[in-house]
Amino acid sequence: MPNLLSFFSRFIPTLLFLTLALQTGLSQKSTIDKVVATVGGELILLSEIEEQKAALEAQQGGLPPEASCLILDNIMAQKLLVNQAKLDSIIVLDAEVEAQLDLRIEQILAYMNNDYQQFEDYYGQTVTQVKDQFRNELRDQILAERMRGQVLTGITVTPAEVKAFFSRIPADSLPYFNSEVEVSEIVYRPKINEAERKIAMDKLTDLRERILVKGEDFAALAQKYSDDFASGRIGGDLGLTKRGKFVPNFEAAAYNLEVDEISSIVETEFGFHIIQLLERRGNSIHTRHILIKPEITEDDLKLAEEKLDSVRELILTDSVVFSKALKDFGFKDVQSFNNDGRMINQRTGNNFFEIADLEPDIYFALDTLEIGEISAPFAFRSPSGEILFRMVKLVSRSNPHRANLREDYSKIQAAAVEEKKNILLNEWVQEKVFSTFISIDPLFADCPTLEKWR
Repeated sequence: MPNLLSFFSRFIPTLLFLTLALQTGLSQKSTIDKVVATVGGELILLSEIEEQKAALEAQQGGLPPEASCLILDNIMAQKLLVNQAKLDSIIVLDAEVEAQLDLRIEQILAYMNNDYQQFEDYYGQTVTQVKDQFRNELRDQILAERMRGQVLTGITVTPAEVKAFFSRIPADSLPYFNSEVEVSEIVYRPKINEAERKIAMDKLTDLRERILVKGEDFAALAQKYSDDFASGRIGGDLGLTKRGKFVPNFEAAAYNLEVDEISSIVETEFGFHIIQLLERRGNSIHTRHILIKPEITEDDLKLAEEKLDSVRELILTDSVVFSKALKDFGFKDVQSFNNDGRMINQRTGNNFFEIADLEPDIYFALDTLEIGEISAPFAFRSPSGEILFRMVKLVSRSNPHRANLREDYSKIQAAAVEEKKNILLNEWVQEKVFSTFISIDPLFADCPTLEKWR
């Protein structure tokens, strides 16, 4: 019997466990290890189960008594996919593994303001050591996902199947959805006035001359003057990075440098930089920089607010449609710009926000709006600390309600697709179990969820 609520609160997929394990530290490595299951040529260690259990506990709090059984079941399904992927000669390139590994490490470092010492203190290992530890695990996860994609390719559901899925859900199991809104935005970035621009340029020109002419230490000046506080604390050091890490102007200038050369002044969306190339290793470069940000004055902020308000008036008087105003005046570096202004709920990945998911200033801006209306402009701080302005449009608003096909068709459709995928994947697992060597340690003999593997 399908349960729509369970779809929205599913057990965390195995693919996420690498990130979870990294975020909760590496303390579980002290577990006394043993092989507790074998799936084809793939071994499952007790430490894997304990690490994933610790990661889930850190994220969710208390776990059910059968958590270890569920985790082993999940890992065995993952290993079966990996085993079959290897038999089918599915290829995962080293470059793919490194790119994903770098991305996950960078996400964690971003939470630590790129403080490598904090990273090492927290994990007890260097970035390189952590990468070495998780590289093979990540490769297996990519293999499993690729194999799963092949097994489940092209799975869709018809409207009749969606209705049939919904009709099988008991009325008392239908989830209750809170009020949700869809929101579009136009974000405007204040422009720097010429006087402040010149002050920033002159300051950075002076710092560059102090390094090149007077021989002062780049790192010492970065520590004292750079407006990039994360890198400034470590002498402006940005570490070894691959192409695509930096914004285009910065990257183009950095990759054109010779080792030890210092760039001329480079302007990016963050301000003005001088860059020094410390090392080149293949397609990666090791750089440091000094950033000077021009001051945004109160007058600049006032002009930005007035500009965005004039754009609002153009929309309200039908002189321009919202989508065109977004493209003509919106700040291109926010996620919503390439989604026709639609804001994405980072918690769910879709366009719908419950009240608790909204930032307070957005909630209060929307509170008195009718559907289709646009708020007055208001200021906010970007994740980098920059002051920007936005105006928001209320696209839709639902009332609190029990799940129904009229208001929640897309969610029910997604749940029906997920159920169909689970059924087909379980059938595939059952088929492969008969032709794959499987063994499970007696430690898990009392796990009903593992019966299908015996």
